[in-house]
Amino acid sequence: MNWILLIIAGLFEVGFTTCLKLSDNFSNLKWSIGFFICITSSFILLNLAIQTIPMGTAYAIWTGIGAVGTVIVGIFLYNEPTDFWRFLFVFILIGCIIGLKVVSK
Repeated sequence: MNWILLIIAGLFEVGFTTCLKLSDNFSNLKWSIGFFICITSSFILLNLAIQTIPMGTAYAIWTGIGAVGTVIVGIFLYNEPTDFWRFLFVFILIGCIIGLKVVSK
């Protein structure tokens, strides 16, 4: 169950980074509220997950999900680059996330 909470926390991290961009330096109230809801939810779920998942593992996976998800959002919403090297390192990051899950007890 805590692994599911950790994944959801990572998805909320993608939400808060996206809302942060859309908040336009916190001048857009709707996206600013979204940012605070997502960041609070993300940290609460991360806190719950580290009760049984090793803290270092959970943090690395949480940030990895956030990083990969934010890159995907950037590509689809903001036309960020999609070159070979960018995808290579995203796939390496995904492999590291999976590896941490596999070796965690």
